[in-house]
Amino acid sequence: MSDFVSDFMARVKAKNPAEPEFHQAVKEVVESVELVLEKHPEYRKAKIMERISEPERVIMFRIPWVDDQGDYHVNRGFRIEMNSAIGPYKGGLRFHPSVNLGILKFLAFEQVFKNSLTTLPMGGGKGGSDFDPKGKSDDEVMRFCQSFMMELYRHIGPNTDIPAGDIGVGGREIGFLFGTYKKIRNEFAGILTGKGLNWGGSLIRPEATGYGAVYFAAEMLATRGETLEGKTCLVSGSGNVAQYTTEKILDLGGKIVTLSDSGGYIYDPDGIDREKLNYVMELKNLRRGRISEFAEKYPSAAYHPADSSNVDHNPLWDHKADCAFPSATQNEINKEDAQNLIKNGVYVVSEGANMPTTPDGVDVYLGNKILYGPGKAANAGGVAVSGLEMSQNSMRYSWSREEVDKKLHGIMKSIHTSCLQAAEQYGSPGNYVNGANIAGFIKVADSMLDQGIFG
Repeated sequence: MSDFVSDFMARVKAKNPAEPEFHQAVKEVVESVELVLEKHPEYRKAKIMERISEPERVIMFRIPWVDDQGDYHVNRGFRIEMNSAIGPYKGGLRFHPSVNLGILKFLAFEQVFKNSLTTLPMGGGKGGSDFDPKGKSDDEVMRFCQSFMMELYRHIGPNTDIPAGDIGVGGREIGFLFGTYKKIRNEFAGILTGKGLNWGGSLIRPEATGYGAVYFAAEMLATRGETLEGKTCLVSGSGNVAQYTTEKILDLGGKIVTLSDSGGYIYDPDGIDREKLNYVMELKNLRRGRISEFAEKYPSAAYHPADSSNVDHNPLWDHKADCAFPSATQNEINKEDAQNLIKNGVYVVSEGANMPTTPDGVDVYLGNKILYGPGKAANAGGVAVSGLEMSQNSMRYSWSREEVDKKLHGIMKSIHTSCLQAAEQYGSPGNYVNGANIAGFIKVADSMLDQGIFG
């Protein structure tokens, strides 16, 4: 680590104690853009890196709600409005017990560069709550969402901040949140994305993150004259991103052998075909069941419960394959897992989740020169189609499924090209980590310079 990076990170950690995920995200970016800062002293003079790593606004609030038994509960809500240099704040809401200030700051920071890469005019933000929707009735979730929006509505708007869904926030939650906003403000506005198709949503939005991660993998493979046809793929997770990653891999001729949830994972050497995928979608989206039930229905699959005594090793990544699509959560692949991936033949990793690989795991990928698409590039499809939904809302118009998918595919190709070109220009050809960070940073940095001290 250079003296500049070391000194910069020391200041970040001093100002943001006990936020390891945020430190990790900032360190990755500052290491990538150090050469950019050396070549552009105007960025150093204007303290762009210092400003870009400091949220423009942090909103934290209590969320009181009442369960079906009449008992009172209080959760904590957040919205991190990180950077608006290239457009209104844009980024998801996450409802999960693990949510805290540091995790949301890391996600908001990543979102700034991800949104920049999409070529669409969107700044970066993130929000959510430590509320757990699992096991709650629809009425309980509705009451919580109503209480959450009673505070959030003051801080969002179609030209200010447009949240979306994330872990724990799907179509049901977006509907409850939108209905509450509409009631409070007495206006029908595009203040959330991921809406229902009948009331302003976009086709392909649920599929977009998973589809985009697969499109990015296909672009990386094309640099070696290969396709996904016949490739064996490991996918983690079983929610929205994992489901549509699986669907698009099937479309392109690949074979998926794993899926997971917090309880464990399934390995099916016969492959998860469309019939099995439909079962997973019904299991997870309608019945809200556990992935273990998959193995009960399909004898070809083996279920492996999570080993709470060995949290440093995830056996899902031990199986022989060509490609891996981590689609669950942050830091799900560590150094040992990354080494096991390489040992078992994986040479393509496309991240559907946000920062799912630890820094020492990323070092393993880069050291072995595999095709590695970091989350801020590979999973940008979700926010890209959110941006397209915003455009459709502004025009009061809906594009067809084919039109949106074509635009998504084009955006992912553009992101891939931008990453390759930036990496080449700044001396690390083929390094998608540096390429994504540099390409995303330069657009935001130039916009901040243009707008002066308040940019």
